Amino acid sequence: MTRMQSLNSPLLLGFEHLERILDHVSKSSAEGYPPYNIEQIGDNGLRITVAVAGFSMEDLAVTLEDNQLVVRGRKNDAEDDRVYLHRGIASRQFHRSFVLAEGIEVTGASLDNGLLQINLERRVPEPEIRTIRIDKGAAHSGKASRRSQMIGVDSDA
Repeated sequence: MTRMQSLNSPLLLGFEHLERILDHVSKSSAEGYPPYNIEQIGDNGLRITVAVAGFSMEDLAVTLEDNQLVVRGRKNDAEDDRVYLHRGIASRQFHRSFVLAEGIEVTGASLDNGLLQINLERRVPEPEIRTIRIDKGAAHSGKASRRSQMIGVDSDA
């Protein structure tokens, strides 16, 4: 594994998780099967459409593992007793991963005409406003009296 030079900086401590995600994405982007589309639906909606022709619902699994959406397909060819003269339709198993950003939630999945559609929604958090109470100088007056004692000033005078 070659490390990205930009994440090797001593000023970027604690970004190992991001580096692992980038490494995983670079490895999975080389895979071309099955093909997929990602489209935006509305302001906060996304849809991933994966072409899974020949796979039934029982052959497919969609899971969420930490921040990764994983789509797996596995056909049981043992049940297929056909003799092929030419087999050009891929039915091999696959594993496709998508790294989801913080705040993206999977809202559903459906299979229709060989297309697996996975709907996602970006949850926009409400801005959180907190008011911090300001205490009246109790801590500050303690420091002042300690400072007075250190330099020999009588605080009662």
